[in-house]
Amino acid sequence: MIKKIMIYLFIAFIVGATVYYFYHQYRTSNHDVRNTDVDSFSAYTVATFAGGCFWCSESDFEKTEGVIEVVSGYTDGQTDNPSYHEVSSGITGHREAVQVFYDPQKVTYTQLLDVFWRHANPTDADGQFGDRGEQYATGIYYHDQQQKEIAERSKKDLEDSGVFDQPIVTPIVAFDKFFLAEDYHQDYYKKNPKRYEYYRNGSGRNDYIDETWGDQLKEVQHHASESEDAMEDGDPKYQSFQKPSDEQLKKELTVLQYKVTQKDGTEKPFDNTYDSNKEAGIYVDIVSGEPLYSSTDKFDSGTGWPSFVKPISTAYIIEEEDRTLFATRTEIRSRYGDNHIGHVFPDGPEDRGGLRYCMNSAAMRFVPVADLEKEGYDEYIDLFNEVNN
Repeated sequence: MIKKIMIYLFIAFIVGATVYYFYHQYRTSNHDVRNTDVDSFSAYTVATFAGGCFWCSESDFEKTEGVIEVVSGYTDGQTDNPSYHEVSSGITGHREAVQVFYDPQKVTYTQLLDVFWRHANPTDADGQFGDRGEQYATGIYYHDQQQKEIAERSKKDLEDSGVFDQPIVTPIVAFDKFFLAEDYHQDYYKKNPKRYEYYRNGSGRNDYIDETWGDQLKEVQHHASESEDAMEDGDPKYQSFQKPSDEQLKKELTVLQYKVTQKDGTEKPFDNTYDSNKEAGIYVDIVSGEPLYSSTDKFDSGTGWPSFVKPISTAYIIEEEDRTLFATRTEIRSRYGDNHIGHVFPDGPEDRGGLRYCMNSAAMRFVPVADLEKEGYDEYIDLFNEVNN
């Protein structure tokens, strides 16, 4: 009898050990491994979005030209390095999210927001489509002040567009932490195409997108903020601005100023008015007077042109794709004046956002701090009070 019991115990031990072994193998291969190398994409700009199921978000963003890589993970929670099981249970406060690594010379943050809005339901606070719970809710996580301003304006443009008859509840919050999801989640739509399509169609996401956006989804919309509704809701100081005729501009501007602003020209490096200017003040559009840049954001880039880490406000600039000179660049134009100002590049100071707004002196006029109030720019005096304090 004792011998039989010993045999049964031995068999139970073998069975238990075998089950544990295979369970451990499964758990390791399907849940714990996180070997995705995101360091190799550190040279690119990053954006973070939560749009429900990260399989779908990853698939949608990776179809966007200019996007280098998209990785799935978890953000906005209370614990570090959570597992998929923990997040999906809703106990950690995390949301499924993706990080989008992109080349800002090929695709702008505004365009990425267009992709985001058109592939999620921003009016649903309790999840997305077939996935319910806060862990599947939407969110935009900005990495710097510029992304924050662009996201807020994009959200307002969408609210004003009338596409939705319900409030847009997607929060725009500062990015904190992002934890990679397990390897089997990365590129899931590529690894398991049939299962992915079955899930996506069954969730109702595709039907919703088709019903809400239809043919608009196929349009290349570079700048959501350039719509007529956005312009009507712009700054009242400049929305009524009427650009002078071409003949009048030729009279008012110097030959160089006209060439730069109206013919998209570029002045000579190191041989221009503001490259070495260190005086405190702001730089405004030479035609419309729109406030463009502040000396507090100016830095010596060594390129020979006045350079800034960010604009005073994205409300006064427009980014456009520029394919001249055998390369794709991002052009900066004044919103209301519609004048060429310069270009933005991803090689600025990393500790200040990583961007370099390389501008033409000939496209701008400098207003010293002492003249701000007199010229109607008194709202920007605080920029310099903060620096002095």
